[in-house]
Amino acid sequence: MTSSAAKREQTAPAHNLRAAIESAARGAADWLVRNQKPDGHWAGRPETNACMEAEWILALWFLGLENHPLRQRLGQSLLVTQREDGAWQVYHGAPNGDVNATVEAYAALRSLGVSDDDPALVKARAWIASKGGLAHIRVFTRYWLALIGEWPWHKTPNIPAEIVWFPLWTPFSIYHFAQWARATLMAIAVLSAKRPSRPLPPERRLDALFPRGRENFDYTLPPKVGAGGWDRFFRGTDVILHALQWLGGELNIGLFRDAAVRHVLEWIVRHQDADGGWGGIQPPWIYSLMALHASGYPLDHPVMAKGLEALNDPGWRWDVGDATWIGATNSPVWDTILALLAFDDAGLMEDYPEPVEKAVQWVLDRQVRVPGDWSVKLPHVKPGGWAFEYANIRYPDTDDTAVALIALAPFRKDPKWRAKGIEEAIQLGVDWLIGMQSVSGGWGAFDKDNTQTILTKIPFCDFGEALDPPSVDVTAHIVEAFGKLGISREHPSMVCALDYLKREQEADGAWFGRWGVNYVYGTGAVLPALKAIGEDMSQDYVSRACDWLIARQQEDGGWGESCASYMDIASAGRGATTASQTAWALMALLAVDRPQDKEAIERGCLYLIESQKDGTWFEAHYTGTGFPGYGVGQTIKLTDPSLQQRLMQGPELSRAFMLRYDLYRHYFPMMALGRALRGQTTAGQTEASIDLQARLSQGPELSRAFMVRWDLYRQYFPIMALGRALRRNLD
Repeated sequence: MTSSAAKREQTAPAHNLRAAIESAARGAADWLVRNQKPDGHWAGRPETNACMEAEWILALWFLGLENHPLRQRLGQSLLVTQREDGAWQVYHGAPNGDVNATVEAYAALRSLGVSDDDPALVKARAWIASKGGLAHIRVFTRYWLALIGEWPWHKTPNIPAEIVWFPLWTPFSIYHFAQWARATLMAIAVLSAKRPSRPLPPERRLDALFPRGRENFDYTLPPKVGAGGWDRFFRGTDVILHALQWLGGELNIGLFRDAAVRHVLEWIVRHQDADGGWGGIQPPWIYSLMALHASGYPLDHPVMAKGLEALNDPGWRWDVGDATWIGATNSPVWDTILALLAFDDAGLMEDYPEPVEKAVQWVLDRQVRVPGDWSVKLPHVKPGGWAFEYANIRYPDTDDTAVALIALAPFRKDPKWRAKGIEEAIQLGVDWLIGMQSVSGGWGAFDKDNTQTILTKIPFCDFGEALDPPSVDVTAHIVEAFGKLGISREHPSMVCALDYLKREQEADGAWFGRWGVNYVYGTGAVLPALKAIGEDMSQDYVSRACDWLIARQQEDGGWGESCASYMDIASAGRGATTASQTAWALMALLAVDRPQDKEAIERGCLYLIESQKDGTWFEAHYTGTGFPGYGVGQTIKLTDPSLQQRLMQGPELSRAFMLRYDLYRHYFPMMALGRALRGQTTAGQTEASIDLQARLSQGPELSRAFMVRWDLYRQYFPIMALGRALRRNLD
């Protein structure tokens, strides 16, 4: 142990570790109650990157709303988040900026009339030039430049609207794309067919980004390294599609194009959410508005008006001073069910009955009981999942459903909640999850067996993940839910799931984190799940996971892992300490409860106690993910020497999408402290013994004592005992 850690260990017991944990947990509960919404839910801000604000600035320009008051406020948010080097980044503390976010932010500020010689743009332009200019920007950024007249449409990947007709048995059915890609692809198919643009005025154009002139710029999309013959095939197909579109325009022959576009537009309108957005995320929302507008929908059309009004919805919008941020998503269901878990783990349900009951009712009311896109593959499975967001009934996800079941489990025997249908809700959720299990034994987030890797070879799919295959963390949460509900580990679904989890373990003992950063998250999900389902926690593969976590505990007692770990193997399990990641590691170690990990657990608890301020914790680092930018949506070999070239990103994660979920800093530490109170490792040590050890500077090894072995004790005390026993029998 380091000297500073030893000092912490000596001083902490003096103020009673158990009492400090209890106080911290109750302070966290009080904070949650103060920040609960009136109807019973919780929702934190999901912080992402500058592309969100930049794209809304450009979209409002494209829609003819250049004087919309939101544009200037969004522009101010861009100036606030620009890095010192002139770039914009994908996550807090990234080793480098992101060329896509920087180009989009630059274009957005220019559209607002910011001068080319403004210091912010001078720095941004120099940074872009230092990274090779526009040559390596992603497909989505090229679409945005085309929409404002800065990029030729015929030099962007063509998405034929006819794809909407591809049947499920073909590999290119839209239902083989991941949920987020599918909903976005449909809108871009319309834009690709219409090729609309609203050019910036001459004085605001992006000429400075074409220093050798537009006529000398190579607009060709860089080849996908390692894509082989498929890359050549899809590039050739793209050329043919563009040629056919040009020929159709020249000859005024639409063939089936107009009918396909109408079909896509109908699909888009049907998929609009109740809050005006699409798919619960920014990309399909913003592209759908532009696709409908390009197809003749006026701004006062009910669908358009509803979509634009969502920009004023506090569920999507955050105002700070004269700046505004628009979320990439919103997370009220996820935040609320995890807050309920925190109350339960801390043993404080009964102490806060009104806030807890309001939250439980809110969660029950949010169960999705209508079919969604997932039901195209599973028409005979009844709905019963939960979505992540406020109004996303088309796309419930398995992760929210699993955690909702864990949150509801403590109430299932309460007559009041049984009368309100809690048992039916739980059973529907369980049945839906069983139906959504993939053949590998794991679960994806939104769809069953979403694993058509050929889709990742399409030029359009260079933005992150085109697929939603099974992931360890989602699968672990479902296993944990089933265990908490009393479902046996011998259940066929669980047998397959456990086999999947064991197969996915990394050689060093950790598990990959698909939806949280990263190996700490994955490992922190798996070990509690194994405990909940009744796995033997003394097995070697479990111990190796614990050893991996122990080896990555930091000097301050906490854990941290950088988003760079998705590309840099040396960053796995390493990074600035955060409250959320410390909590994940603690919950994993507490689930196993090895005697040798007792000190590490106590140090982790001390870190959380000492870093708590005003009942909560603060962290700037991003510990959530949208996707790591691998294309395939699952773990890959970070030791591949051609990895950065193949994925077109380094540890700055240019093709990734990372998030900071604001409440991760709060309810996960509260959960970990609550579990520490209930666990044998910390709670098994009495307050008197903690104080005594501190006072005497010794434990059961008696380092301040002097002990003796008197040799004849072994002889005359047994004789005395036997003699007394004999005399008692004779009497």
